Amino acid sequence: MSITALVVEFAVDVIRKTGYTGIFALMVLESALMPVPSEAVMPFAGFLVSRGEMDFWTVVFCGTLGNLVGSVLAYFAGKYLGRPFLLRYGKYLLIDKKELEFVDEFFKKNGDAAIFVGRMMPVVRTIISFPSGIASMNFLKFTLLTFAGSIPWNAGLTYVGIVLEENWEIIESYSLYVDLAAIVIALLVLALLYKRKKSVS
Repeated sequence: MSITALVVEFAVDVIRKTGYTGIFALMVLESALMPVPSEAVMPFAGFLVSRGEMDFWTVVFCGTLGNLVGSVLAYFAGKYLGRPFLLRYGKYLLIDKKELEFVDEFFKKNGDAAIFVGRMMPVVRTIISFPSGIASMNFLKFTLLTFAGSIPWNAGLTYVGIVLEENWEIIESYSLYVDLAAIVIALLVLALLYKRKKSVS
């Protein structure tokens, strides 16, 4: 059995045993940079909604609240651990002060859109909180945009689970390709922004 399959099996088992609390806890882990895919958690919860064992909006709320709590943890990890670490040891990772200044400037200019839209993109939604903490993005804006941006993602995945019913696991088999595409797009956008900044300066 693959690691992914084991994680999915673990997530399903947690939700079966603990219900809404399990959804909340699993989504906290996902947003706190742990390898727990929402593409498994929310569709399975949607399957349970289709069977009348759970309520749709309660599922979405628990998942979204979990995203918020996990994202806040990642934000403060970036702010109080990530930035000092990179300032001290970043040169060994080929990250210097200019790169950190780029992150600061990026979140100053594009932070609102990056957080809101990023919450609806695979992979990006999981890691976006850490650099926003490094950049010390306004915390109130960060929390509001994280919560608002997480609702469409969680509602969509839950609805997919309702539609697919027993076949809810199908979405997990395609998630790797979607994740890779999201990574490529995010890297291209960052590369273009960085290139534009260097050409201007």
